[in-house]
Amino acid sequence: MGEPGRFAFVLHPLAVADFARKYPPLRLAPPRALEWVARLVPPLVAARITGIRSLTGATAEGWFIGLPLTTRVLLASDPEFVYHRLVQCGHLAQRLGAGILGLGAFTKVVGDAGATVAQRLPIAVTTGNSYTAATAVEGALLAAARMEIDLPRAHALVVGASGAVGTVCSQLLAPHVGTLTLAARSVERLEALAERLRAARDRSPAVQVTTDLRRALARADLVLTVSSATDVLIQPRDLRPGAVVCDVARPRNVSRLVYQQRDDVLVIDGGVIEVPGEVQFGLDFGFPPRTCEACMAETMVLALEGRYEDYTVGREIALERVREIETLARRHGFRLAGFRRFERAISEEEVERIKAAARRPAPLSGAAFYGM
Repeated sequence: MGEPGRFAFVLHPLAVADFARKYPPLRLAPPRALEWVARLVPPLVAARITGIRSLTGATAEGWFIGLPLTTRVLLASDPEFVYHRLVQCGHLAQRLGAGILGLGAFTKVVGDAGATVAQRLPIAVTTGNSYTAATAVEGALLAAARMEIDLPRAHALVVGASGAVGTVCSQLLAPHVGTLTLAARSVERLEALAERLRAARDRSPAVQVTTDLRRALARADLVLTVSSATDVLIQPRDLRPGAVVCDVARPRNVSRLVYQQRDDVLVIDGGVIEVPGEVQFGLDFGFPPRTCEACMAETMVLALEGRYEDYTVGREIALERVREIETLARRHGFRLAGFRRFERAISEEEVERIKAAARRPAPLSGAAFYGM
């Protein structure tokens, strides 16, 4: 049996409230003061990860590196400051024996998406975005099938389509649907992507671009949302009955009110992955046992392979890498962990109830009742 693959993965608090979940007395601290002090704290080892065992017999172990910068601080800081902190994370990972460093959550959004950090480190770096894209589309298509959406005639929408993950998700989704709408703030980048999709040799859908998100949501049967916006973008009134929404973004793009008020819409989290073996994460990050986000899983897969090379870095994601990491992950026994949303599993019975609710006749408006 060979040596286990070794990796590290960077975590950070999404909001100030996450500090208090880890250290309860900190809930009494003024939020802005806590964030300011945390900027001065160097990265630290948050937990050790053990028990990853591939179907091939290969093993891996790793470490969570805690970077105490909230999403707000990461996005507001000079990129050079964030790069410096991430390089510190990498040197800590190297001292632990890791051969590759995974960038979690917003650490891969800042600046050039890991490219500079990779240049400055002697160990490999990946954002995990290739496997995130692959599993997001896989999950969205599975959910659409469960809701009996006729994909060749369906209208799909990618929110945040001009970003790295959004672009490659659009490429993966395009051959499966009848109409594809690309939504983001930059029309110029959307038009360039639309032209690439129309020119693709695979089956090409009718491709549209828009910045009017609300109007696009009202027409979409299948929504895949990967925007890096920190605000909620999708509210209950925006969606049509029977729609499927795959929310890959963190923080979420979909309001929790959709789950509470719309019993006729299926919302799923993107990229929740079951890890092979008896993995122990040593840290509760809100997922069920033996599961993690796809970006973490990509780092694990590369460690199992001994592929200590920069894999997914920068603002462009190669389609070939997405397909390769999907194949490697399947070979090692990684797989989608069923449908989940807002930290809980969605049962088959719940999917059936959503389908039944979607078939419910829409209430007549006053104007319709009086034939107006």
